[in-house]
Amino acid sequence: MKTALGALTGSFFSAGQRLDSSRPFGLTSFTNSAEKKLVDIKFIEYDLPNGLHVILSPDKSAPVVAVDVWYHVGSKNEEPNRTGFAHLFEHMMFQGSAHVGKAEHMKYLEQAGGTFNGSTTWDRTNYFETLPSNRLELALWLESDRMLSLDISQENLDNQREVVKEERRWRVDNRPYGTAWEKIFSLSYKIHPYHWPVVGYMQDLNAASVEDVRSFFRKYYAPNNAVLAIAGDFIVDNAKQLVEKYFADIPRGPEIKRPGIVEPPLAGQVRDTVYDDVALPAVYMVFRIPSMTSGDAEPLNLAASILSKGESSRLYQSLVYKKKIAQSVDAFSVDMEDPGVFVINAVVSPGHEPEEVENEIMAQLNNLAREVPGDKELEKVKNQVSSQWVGQLSKALGRVDNLAQFYTLYGNTGETNNYLDKFLSVTKEQVREVTGKYLTPQNSVVVCYLPKNQNKFGE
Repeated sequence: MKTALGALTGSFFSAGQRLDSSRPFGLTSFTNSAEKKLVDIKFIEYDLPNGLHVILSPDKSAPVVAVDVWYHVGSKNEEPNRTGFAHLFEHMMFQGSAHVGKAEHMKYLEQAGGTFNGSTTWDRTNYFETLPSNRLELALWLESDRMLSLDISQENLDNQREVVKEERRWRVDNRPYGTAWEKIFSLSYKIHPYHWPVVGYMQDLNAASVEDVRSFFRKYYAPNNAVLAIAGDFIVDNAKQLVEKYFADIPRGPEIKRPGIVEPPLAGQVRDTVYDDVALPAVYMVFRIPSMTSGDAEPLNLAASILSKGESSRLYQSLVYKKKIAQSVDAFSVDMEDPGVFVINAVVSPGHEPEEVENEIMAQLNNLAREVPGDKELEKVKNQVSSQWVGQLSKALGRVDNLAQFYTLYGNTGETNNYLDKFLSVTKEQVREVTGKYLTPQNSVVVCYLPKNQNKFGE
């Protein structure tokens, strides 16, 4: 999932220097005084009477506008035996509505010179488009029409159900290591709905009725469960008038009760082995961590960067470059609204065993838990992640996506302007502490993927 990561250091701008004032945010240097925020994205936010939260972030630097609608519904909001609905709607939402025919949503945007897509996670679903700034009204009309009157017919359900099933076959069932995410989440969570996959199970998709799908839409695809964010080249008063015109008369939906399930801690390390159509073994080590709004989220993201960001990172240097026991390695936090996971995965080099890779990963984690990282190492990873963060915010879609994210999942749009400061304030000691607290064997799930021909039992 996208998270607000990174920090800007003195290598980008001199102390106190601001970016061009025509841009919607300013970035000051790492060494700047604490009185100034490192990010200052300008935005206006308000609610319509029907509950739709609106965020406007004008920017005259380029003649484009980005529109992003976030619905606060993901796979965790689904019911057992009815999984995959949130992701199904990522496809259903392009099948037409009262005034837009099948596939016309995409046609209108393409003819206007726009780009578009949607995405689904455990916690939310969003739909976004970037267009020339003079086509803002088109985007708002399209988004409002499908929010109000999506065409949920048996024909559309049958067509898109098959599309989603084929996507599952392609991404999960018939891809090397494709079942890894499903496996590690099913082992990491036993009672929380994070334990089923975002794409859902085949049997649940097959069992879904039109009324099941319509009920899901009526409950979650309502203005009071949505955020409409707009960033780019527009006049605020004009945008407000268009939002009022197209969204104000959409009825409010029912109040949403969020899942209150609390997953108990792991009782100890959980292990499993999967024999699959893979050429090389792979190791997945997963650790349970707090939610994205916890104070430990930023230090854990920094630890992930120290471990695996770039060829000079600890895990790459140890496993890939020096010992040559792995062909690739990655580490990252999966930041989620409820407690998430920290994942380390590596593909084992020919002639070596998964145990070697697992032991070396744990050795590197133990090193980071015992001794704080050096000043240069800390500065390096902050610089690396900073460039990624600055790159996101330099584009209208990146800005609007982060504004919508912080409102939806953090409950505070203004945190968009605070996150960089929080990330920069992470200390070496905090990195050491979270590594020792969470990235431990007793708090882990370890899954090894092995080639099928290594299965002695012929399963």
